[in-house]
Amino acid sequence: MVKHLAATYDKFYVGENSFCPEAEFAFFDSVSRKSTDIGMRMRANFFRANGFLKLGKEEEAIKAFEQILEKTDAEHRHFADVMKSYAISYLRMGERQNCITNHSAESCIMPIKDNGVHQNKTGSQKAIEIYEKLLQQNPEDYESRWLLNIAYMTLGEYPAQVPSQWLIPNLDKDNSCYEIKPFTDVAPNIGLNKRNMAGGVIVDDFNNDGYLDIITSDWGLTGAMHYFRNDTKGSFTDCSVISDLGRFKGGLNMIQADYNNDGFVDIFVLRGAWMGKFGKQANSLLRNNGDNTFTDVTVQSGLFSEHPTQTGVWRDFNNDGWLDLFIGNEHGGLDEYNPCELFISNKNGTFTEVASQANCLITDFIKGVSAADYDNDGLQDIVLSGIQGKRTLLRNKGINNNIPQFENVTEKAGLADVHVSTFPTWFWDYDNDGWQDIFVCGYQFDKSLAYSAATEALGMPNKASKMYLYHNNHDGTFTNVFKQAGLNKSVFAMGANFGDIDNDGYLDMYLGTGNPDYKSLVPNRLFRNMGDGTFADVTVSGRVGNLQKGHGVAFTDFDNDGDSDIFIEVGGAYVGDSYNNSLYLNPGQNNNRWINIRLEGDETNRSAIGTRLKISFREKGVKRVIHRDVNSGGSFGASPLRRDIGIGQSDLIDEVEITWASTGKKQVFKNIKPNQFIKIKEGSNVITKINLKKTPFSNQYNTIPICDSKTMNL
Repeated sequence: MVKHLAATYDKFYVGENSFCPEAEFAFFDSVSRKSTDIGMRMRANFFRANGFLKLGKEEEAIKAFEQILEKTDAEHRHFADVMKSYAISYLRMGERQNCITNHSAESCIMPIKDNGVHQNKTGSQKAIEIYEKLLQQNPEDYESRWLLNIAYMTLGEYPAQVPSQWLIPNLDKDNSCYEIKPFTDVAPNIGLNKRNMAGGVIVDDFNNDGYLDIITSDWGLTGAMHYFRNDTKGSFTDCSVISDLGRFKGGLNMIQADYNNDGFVDIFVLRGAWMGKFGKQANSLLRNNGDNTFTDVTVQSGLFSEHPTQTGVWRDFNNDGWLDLFIGNEHGGLDEYNPCELFISNKNGTFTEVASQANCLITDFIKGVSAADYDNDGLQDIVLSGIQGKRTLLRNKGINNNIPQFENVTEKAGLADVHVSTFPTWFWDYDNDGWQDIFVCGYQFDKSLAYSAATEALGMPNKASKMYLYHNNHDGTFTNVFKQAGLNKSVFAMGANFGDIDNDGYLDMYLGTGNPDYKSLVPNRLFRNMGDGTFADVTVSGRVGNLQKGHGVAFTDFDNDGDSDIFIEVGGAYVGDSYNNSLYLNPGQNNNRWINIRLEGDETNRSAIGTRLKISFREKGVKRVIHRDVNSGGSFGASPLRRDIGIGQSDLIDEVEITWASTGKKQVFKNIKPNQFIKIKEGSNVITKINLKKTPFSNQYNTIPICDSKTMNL
């Protein structure tokens, strides 16, 4: 597989591949010098200048755009486009000199303040001069207006110094009038802020020591995976090389499961998304060997395919106790036939592709996949989101000769209400009524992402998509309640996930935003579930609004103190847009109680994926019930399969009811004390307490030590 991926990179190293900037730059550089067509040379010079940006060579880009502007009349129809690229080159130079070279926990967190304010101010000052000229020429250029305000913010001069006619007010305030305690990015303190392009993340326990490890990917076929093993002392050890994971390149997303029921969590890497004909890159199944090493078993498992994708889901769709795999591919038309795939486990570590027989051979540009039993019939269903404007809900009707039979119920279920591009999606029970609801986030802007952000902040209408929340009506249908829930906002999310940040028993969500455009400097967003069917934007008070490109997201309690923290893999589509990952540590929002439950299947798949939990307790004399199922969360980024569950102010859990996924059998445990880590195995009446020590992240680390053979199995 390592050789195959290297050969794939060589094959796609061509100038027409816009996601291979090295080859693209070489092509346009040659045309700009050799073409006899003046118009062709001008266009090539523009793309060549942008190529410098893609490669992270901002000073060269600035010089190249200055040369173009010297030869371009201000009345030329593309003059403003060149000026905008010129301005963003300066803004990016400022980011590199400050946010990247001198990266800190406050870097690029909106609103930018304290240590996040640029010390070298030249880049932003020059960008401001250009944006003001653009706005004088076109006062309705809201994209430039947004970036002007961001530039002033990087200098510590927002809002006071922003010219009143260009000010976008209140960017330093949450618009929900609700505040939380601020998170702290501890990644720089412990050397975890590795710089990479866009990619995925899995947080889980890969060596069965009870502590959570982190695995990241980098979507470029020269970008390696990283394995950060928890050292149980408040930091991590880099085991990327010795584990063999560092040899594997590419992968915009990853999902985890114990596919062979051997007790160790394995990894599936998804590749090729967004790249069209250049996205025919092999996915990888990486078997966990149980000794902190991994082996690629893609071919022998029967999972080898080369359709562009970034999204899939593990579930036992035929209830045989073994996990199956559904992959959502990006179908691009007759010339790029990339249907979705369903691989059914043969119960011996191999799989058979059966999408056609299962009636789920969907052809769409899929960007998100999630699975759950939305109608409570004991069978796992599938929801898909996509760029071409529609969502798809596939109901599992039953099993025929070991193959699940799906029915497309999108329209009658109420999911065809809006025709709009969407990206991340998931099933969740956001209101704890025992029925799985659906969240899907739009991925459609008006003119540009910065334009959409500016007009929304100014209270102006725009054509950007919103967040959509489909409430389960308990009868096979859903109602889109996004307006009632306070989610009628444009977020434009890519990586996203959910968890409970304050242990009140209601699921909150964190959305990573952006796209390949360097001008898409908009904050990632955190929304708190208020418990009454509405959500509050708490991004600013939470100090998690990173302006860089947000991808894989994972919620979990990293330091074992009882509250959920957030890891996000940050970085864009080009090497010049690489950025540092963040681990946002939760300071503790209150003294709410919690329970952490790890389930292990026996007749059900070993990972217990799809198993349902019903937690009953009393809070201040009022009976409450919380519903969870075992999954890795959102469709871009993977949280641990153990369940972190908040129970508010309750001092005792009256009952935990487990419905095991494959069998439907129920187990009930009563009178469980909160604030502990426990494990329950299917069929056993014993609750095993897991003794995990708190591992506070300190400031003593600046780099992560490299794992070697002596420390490998510690």
